[in-house]
Amino acid sequence: MDRRSFNKLAGLAAIGAFTENAQIAAGQIASEAQEVVLQDDELLVAFDRGSGALTRMERKTSQWTIERRPALGVSFRLLAPIPKRRANFILGQKQRARSVEKVSEHQVRIQWKDLVSEHGGVLPMTFTATVTLKDGALTFDSTLDNDSSLSVETIDYPYFGDLNPPTPDTPMRTENMWYGNLEGGEIYPHFGWNSGYWGIVFPQKTISSWQTQICLIQTPQQGIYVGIHDPAIRYLLQFTFEQHPGVVNSVGATSSGGSDVPHQDEISGIPVHLEFRMCHFAFVHPHTSVKLVPIVMRAYNGDWHAGIDLYKQWRTTWFVQPRIADWAKDVHSWLQLQVNGAEEDYSIPYRELVTYGEECAKNGVTAIQLVGWNHGGQDGCDPSLDTDPGLGTWHDLRDAIARIQAQGVKMILFGKLYFADLTTDWYKEELYKYATTDPFGIPYKPGGYSYTTPTQLAGINNRTRAIMDVLDPAYRDIGTHEFEKTLALGASGWLFDEVCHHSSVGYNFSPGHGYDAPGYIYGGDIPFAAQMRAAADKVNPDFLFSGEGPQDWLMQYYPFSYFRIGFDTRHVCRYIDSQAPLMVAVTGFDDREKLNLVLAYRYIISYEPYNFKGRVTDFPLTLAYGKKIDALRRKYRAWLWDAEFRDSLGASVTADGSVRHTVFQTSAGKRAVVVVNQEFRKAISAKISIPNPGSLVMASPEQLNAWPVSELGAVQIPARSAIVVMEQ
Repeated sequence: MDRRSFNKLAGLAAIGAFTENAQIAAGQIASEAQEVVLQDDELLVAFDRGSGALTRMERKTSQWTIERRPALGVSFRLLAPIPKRRANFILGQKQRARSVEKVSEHQVRIQWKDLVSEHGGVLPMTFTATVTLKDGALTFDSTLDNDSSLSVETIDYPYFGDLNPPTPDTPMRTENMWYGNLEGGEIYPHFGWNSGYWGIVFPQKTISSWQTQICLIQTPQQGIYVGIHDPAIRYLLQFTFEQHPGVVNSVGATSSGGSDVPHQDEISGIPVHLEFRMCHFAFVHPHTSVKLVPIVMRAYNGDWHAGIDLYKQWRTTWFVQPRIADWAKDVHSWLQLQVNGAEEDYSIPYRELVTYGEECAKNGVTAIQLVGWNHGGQDGCDPSLDTDPGLGTWHDLRDAIARIQAQGVKMILFGKLYFADLTTDWYKEELYKYATTDPFGIPYKPGGYSYTTPTQLAGINNRTRAIMDVLDPAYRDIGTHEFEKTLALGASGWLFDEVCHHSSVGYNFSPGHGYDAPGYIYGGDIPFAAQMRAAADKVNPDFLFSGEGPQDWLMQYYPFSYFRIGFDTRHVCRYIDSQAPLMVAVTGFDDREKLNLVLAYRYIISYEPYNFKGRVTDFPLTLAYGKKIDALRRKYRAWLWDAEFRDSLGASVTADGSVRHTVFQTSAGKRAVVVVNQEFRKAISAKISIPNPGSLVMASPEQLNAWPVSELGAVQIPARSAIVVMEQ
């Protein structure tokens, strides 16, 4: 073997150093030249017959060599801690495959047995992988039979040792869903990482499955969809990217900016390559077996829309459309109102709420999200959903809700049940039993939020909170009992704040919670939601479940999603579901820019003057423009509300200023284009191009009655405004 190949393989050795043993094992991999190949019209993937490593992968239709250098191929990696040495890895590079068998035209089965660990000797474990390639979909299924006395905490599989862009000059980035948005970051030719440099050898970027079930590896013209096809949310996985041996320079080497990656195949005699692997936090106990969740990869042409289209295809196989009250599906708006923070300010007693309801009714606002109504105020005394004596009696609140709803304004009660306030007697006497603990038996205790007073705003007396284990059936019963208090008050719905996360906690390692620890608490979210939904259905099947930014799998139970957006937001949730009731906060006193985005992306308005501590009439400019937006959507609902949302696909816009556009398509095939003028001070001229258009008319929030568009598609848009061009 020449020195260049030797050094490339040595780079695979392990976590911190290039050892002689790893170099020898790498040489053995290189000596096994024979491959087992799967291919169809779209992809080719090859495995080394001796090691089982994935050595080559090509997208045949575009000549994209995804895994380029066989010498850098990797099979898998396991972490099996031993006493006094937690960092005991089982490196696939040091294993010989027991068999690499092509069991059919579409499938390869690979098995490794009696695995050699770095510090614990040979372990009686068998890892079996089945790789299927059919119709362009590459699926990795795997099983670990752990007959040893050790626990296997993580399994990295599939594992790509040499992930490449289509050409050396093609940029590559990741895209993933989170909080109603499509987030992303560059991985080539700049690499940004999000793991602390003090804890890693090679720059590393991870994306956790509690945020997203998919990751797109995106280039300007094409991409690779990587999906965790597990609707049950069994355990944590991470999409992991690792740049070897590092970056060229450390200036700007952060997750936001990134730093230059070496463009040559080696630097200082060390191989340059980008690894990509799926890390399964499976926690396989001794003498047990686990079947890992399937990982699916597919290539596609186009930008992120095409990748999300693949997700939408899979989504149809498991997503159950929930029942949603008719009023929540219609054009309407909300007021979010806080009546008490966590510092006993008691700003709005229950009896005064009726006046807020009257104002909403007069101004066409359909719902009030009531925050801080429960004992302790917002983020105080959680998870309690008792009323607070400082605001009035239980009967005061129930009466106010009834009177407000009699005027046609729905009352939605804010709550959160994933956390417990450590300062309460309830926690000290009972709830501590259900708190999540780390592997050392210490409860996780993320810090609380700051409200009202200088003392708390300085972080001095914040209420620390425990993370409750919703995987535990006993705690789910407690949480459901609290939730039922919102039903007893006669509200039309509730909003589960922070339903999208459990702070930084993923697992509970404490035993005795009704399952075999550790338990992945995100796996309890769906059973918990289903239990509360069943309780609501007994009282009011139209009771609305809403939540703050629920992940897409939770939208089956919290179908009304509330979150925040900005100019840079990429509206992936709206693209996934055109009709989902999605709501965003509007806080500015002349917030036309936000409201124009609300129009463009079919959002429901949440009016929040004074950071949701004021009346809807406190910002008359914002309210007046919001009313115009909603009037426009009611008048042209076939184009702007009931239509399919296509994001920017299906039309193009050129302008002499900064614009944003979205496209809708009606059930009759008629299209509408919303164009937003993002210039703060100047009107702009724009030209809208729609393939094979019919007769075009336009309207705007300021001018509801439509007028014809010129044959050239040219329009004028005032500063801070928007127009809608509709096909007749």
